[in-house]
Amino acid sequence: MHVERTFTVSRPVDEVFAYLADFEHTNEWDPGTVRTTRTSGDGGVGTTYANTSEFMGRTTELTYETVEHRPPTRVVFRGTNKSATTKDTLMLTASGAGTQVHYRADFRFKPVVHQVASVVLRGKLDKLADETVAQLTRVLERRVA
Repeated sequence: MHVERTFTVSRPVDEVFAYLADFEHTNEWDPGTVRTTRTSGDGGVGTTYANTSEFMGRTTELTYETVEHRPPTRVVFRGTNKSATTKDTLMLTASGAGTQVHYRADFRFKPVVHQVASVVLRGKLDKLADETVAQLTRVLERRVA
């Protein structure tokens, strides 16, 4: 299961990449994030983060790792815990004086959870994706400079 969105912000691509490549910034732009802390690395491939998120009234812990880091166009994070694996892919393209951001979040759940998740979560994930884009747009427009 996945959600994806594309939007444009009026900031240069290198600034947007630098901001998004630091997964600790999810504290500011991801409505589901309760807390993210870097646990190792320099921000490039192999950097790890401890993430606490809340979704549908449940709190979950994930360990995220930067698995791709290609400035200034692409960064990919993989999150894992005992019941799910996530992959967040952010692709950036210079667009005039701004940046087009293509965000895709892929979710893989353990087999039993997957059957239920595909039915129950679809609409809630779409709503969360819309909220994430709105919050991320606000933060990028205001904070990245």
